[in-house]
Amino acid sequence: MKIIIDEFIESLKARQASQNTIASYERDIMQFSNYFEGQNKKIFDLTKEDMQDYINHLIAQGKSNSTISRSTASIKSLYRYLLNKNLVEENIAESIEAPKVDRKEPMILTQSEIETLLEQPDLSELKGQRDKAMLEILYATGIRVTELISLKLEDVNLTNGYIKVKKKNSERHIPLGNLSLKCLKEYINKVRPLLIRTEDEKTLFINTNGQKMTRQGYWKILKQYKEQAKIDKDITPHTIRHSFAVHMLQNGAEIKTVQELLGHTDVASTMMYTQMSNLNLKDDYLKSHPRA
Repeated sequence: MKIIIDEFIESLKARQASQNTIASYERDIMQFSNYFEGQNKKIFDLTKEDMQDYINHLIAQGKSNSTISRSTASIKSLYRYLLNKNLVEENIAESIEAPKVDRKEPMILTQSEIETLLEQPDLSELKGQRDKAMLEILYATGIRVTELISLKLEDVNLTNGYIKVKKKNSERHIPLGNLSLKCLKEYINKVRPLLIRTEDEKTLFINTNGQKMTRQGYWKILKQYKEQAKIDKDITPHTIRHSFAVHMLQNGAEIKTVQELLGHTDVASTMMYTQMSNLNLKDDYLKSHPRA
């Protein structure tokens, strides 16, 4: 059975699924397979009733609705693969009914909170200058953290003031504001050369060990500055991206423009920000402190 699951996981890698997605799918499917192996059943021979029995099992274990929903998606994806390979006669997983997940609105920082956060790095230190550039780019572009740490030197165009973000078979060019461009130039010209250990390193943002910045490394940086800024909100690595989208809409950007900048393939994913942009999240700080 493990051979089939391994082949399915390899198919996800071939489709360039993210590492987080692959890890989640593998974990969900192994738990699913092990559950039925304990009943001497193979996943090729399961029925629709077995599928619902497994969901009931997860509920009985006290799993959250979001966890069950993710597991359901993993199982459905597996059975689509099995059907495509003619290993099952029908996709019985399509009948699974998982609990509805209440979608939580993402945490948004006000513009003054963002400003305070961006002021935290100590510019007298190399690390502080690097962190300043990272934070400014995140807020100026709204890119994902994984996209930020995956940037290469070749993806930066300092002359025309934009970065190139690559995702699977597509890429988008995202303009930088004057301040983020200035910070990035300072970092590339004066800071990065002192952080890298070898000229062969092409990753844009480097940690203090001369290696590629990681998601965990960025999370520690954000947590540090959040505490320094005394921001009493549960900030995640995605918070700046959410804040970027809402602030763009509050300042008059078209929904289509925000969609393109965020890299959403479906405008519905961007629409959730429109209602949030009407909330009283805007403050008076940037009326007298406009960002370039």
